Amino acid sequence: MDKVYSLLGLAKKAGQLLSGDETCERTIKSGKAELVVVAKDASENTKDKFKSMCNYHSVPYREYGLKLEIGKYTGKDLRAVVSIISKDFKNGLLKLIDNSTNETGGEGFGKS
Repeated sequence: MDKVYSLLGLAKKAGQLLSGDETCERTIKSGKAELVVVAKDASENTKDKFKSMCNYHSVPYREYGLKLEIGKYTGKDLRAVVSIISKDFKNGLLKLIDNSTNETGGEGFGKS
């Protein structure tokens, strides 16, 4: 099992992960989001929207995984976007995602 998906599931169980476009958008705009993760297979429109919003609000943004897998580990069907509201989970996820991205290629930006 992928450690990133595991940590996402743990964050969900701990009440530190929110999912869905509208919920994540509100979380970012209210300043509660510590990290936003968007699935690599999300639409370009969704990626651009959240990338821009995260950049504007200085929230770290990462693209990782697939909608089906993110949904599976967070107790939903499909999830294109999740936001982390805990600094501890943010730090762990950034470390895992960035290490994975450096090994396999991908995109991420924002403050860590």
